[in-house]
Amino acid sequence: MKSRLYLGFVVWITACAIGLFTFGTPRSFAQSPDALKKAQNAFDTAQQDYLQGKYDEAAQGFLDAYAARNFPQFLYNAGAAYHMKGKKNSDVVAYGKAVENYKKYLAEDPQATDKPKVEKAIAVLEEEIKRLAAAGVGSGSGSGSGSGAAPPPPSTEVQNLEVKVRGLVVIESEPQNATIYLDDKKKGAFATTPWSGSLDGEHKIIIEKKGFKISESSLSADPSKLLVFKAVMSEEGYLGWVEFQANIEKSEIYMDDKSIGAIGHTPLAQNVKPGKHTFYISSEGYDEYKQEIEILPGQTYTIKADLHGTPIGKINVQGLGIEDATIYVDQQRLCERGPCLKGIPQGDHTVEVTRPGFKSYRRRVNIQAKTETQIKVGLAPMPSRSDAVIAYILAAGFTGGGIYLGLQSKHLHDDLAKEITAGLPPPDTNDPRLLKGKIFSIAADVSFGLGALTALGALYYTFREKGAPSTGLIDVRALALLPQIGPGYAGVGMESHF
Repeated sequence: MKSRLYLGFVVWITACAIGLFTFGTPRSFAQSPDALKKAQNAFDTAQQDYLQGKYDEAAQGFLDAYAARNFPQFLYNAGAAYHMKGKKNSDVVAYGKAVENYKKYLAEDPQATDKPKVEKAIAVLEEEIKRLAAAGVGSGSGSGSGSGAAPPPPSTEVQNLEVKVRGLVVIESEPQNATIYLDDKKKGAFATTPWSGSLDGEHKIIIEKKGFKISESSLSADPSKLLVFKAVMSEEGYLGWVEFQANIEKSEIYMDDKSIGAIGHTPLAQNVKPGKHTFYISSEGYDEYKQEIEILPGQTYTIKADLHGTPIGKINVQGLGIEDATIYVDQQRLCERGPCLKGIPQGDHTVEVTRPGFKSYRRRVNIQAKTETQIKVGLAPMPSRSDAVIAYILAAGFTGGGIYLGLQSKHLHDDLAKEITAGLPPPDTNDPRLLKGKIFSIAADVSFGLGALTALGALYYTFREKGAPSTGLIDVRALALLPQIGPGYAGVGMESHF
């Protein structure tokens, strides 16, 4: 009995010890302070070996870097180095190692943005291995028979694959689990620290964490190097922390002065200086939400905006040359320049598109809620009015001729009247002045008549619809409101169905 008790006691003590060792002692995932430096040195050396065509050394260097800091991109680079060796020498073993490391890379980073490309590379290389094996090619140069024959060239699919090692950007912070914004907070959160991945070009890195001073720096990514960015954030206990939420995702958030522009979109969380602040949350087609808060140091506040508004639909005006056109809705300018995509209340609206030198397009459309009404406008050029100009010139010529002839007829009439008044006998019926005066009078009447008719023609040519009219093709597409859930957010989003 004692032996059983003793044995049970030993087992219990052993179990406690194991439990203490396993569960009581915290597991540390942190690596030594110089681990990153070791990885960086191995990465730089591997890059140089790769550029010099030392692919085995380059692959081993990237694997050494991965052993120091297990960033998945190091595995990809090792695969790329073996890939290049296989491509240069039709090396089956090198192709196999490339496939192995590519697969490890995807296993380490299942959400990799380049996953489809890497999976395609794996499939192509596996087919290449089968092809070379069927041709009797082993590792290294030459064939497996030892004949010394040159290995067959890579297949077209292998030649078309892009092979290159990548640089790496590592963003860390102290403390960790801080929010990373890239270039502008208005774009929303990019990631949380620690983060590693590939970036191109120059970027503004904004790192923010509750209770700590925000960090802002510029970073210029080099595709051939490992770049480490670490932000050491000092505590800011005097700041308050505000979390913004809304039932409409990506609603704009303004603080105090709206003319400065939005500070971001919902959902958002950030530090705010103590004091009285007015926050506005708005989204197109909805009533604005406004809340005034007295921010106290070290306190956390949550603003939840429940936005209400008139159901809206989208109008999307497109077309050739629309960049030089102005779009009006109900005689109010909607867009200074096209293309124009705006939300407007549901109902009947008059849409007008104008462009200098072109016929205007005008149409009454019915905008429905949760729909996008697309109008593809084709503006017709304004036709020439040269025919109207010629008609006006002829009308002026006829009218001027009538005036001249009428004056000549009146001049002859006045001469005859003066002679009669002076006591001279009346002119003889054969007096040429009588016939000439009649001719001038009739010609003047005819000229005035022709002038009037030509003027009417000129007016017709001026106001008649000449040439093809401007046209518009209307297409209505449904916009479905779908429930969307995110960290600290629940609401609806809009999706277009074609």
